[in-house]
Amino acid sequence: MHNVLVIEDEKLVSDMLQKVITLFGYNVKTASGGQEGLQMFEKTPFDLVITEVRMDGIDGYGVARHIRNSGRPHTPIIGISASPWLLNNDEFESFTFNSFIPKPFNIQALLNLLVEVT
Repeated sequence: MHNVLVIEDEKLVSDMLQKVITLFGYNVKTASGGQEGLQMFEKTPFDLVITEVRMDGIDGYGVARHIRNSGRPHTPIIGISASPWLLNNDEFESFTFNSFIPKPFNIQALLNLLVEVT
């Protein structure tokens, strides 16, 4: 079973992601922000991190940079955001993230991406 960390500051989105991804056989833990997510990442070996890009405090770019500089730099990271301009961001293009899904997202597209990266 794959372990997935979802870092999302909108509880409704976080809960929905957890329920859907769990239904497809993944073990899902959630964090309500970047700091909490990084603390969880350091304690648990996750096979995938899904993070909101735009959050207060440590944002998704900060989360991704931390992971890339950690002892597990090859952990796949999927960024999610309602801001389509993020696709043109230099950090996204420099492979800080493995992939990006714009909000609102298609559940089937998300599940296809989960299978692809895990």
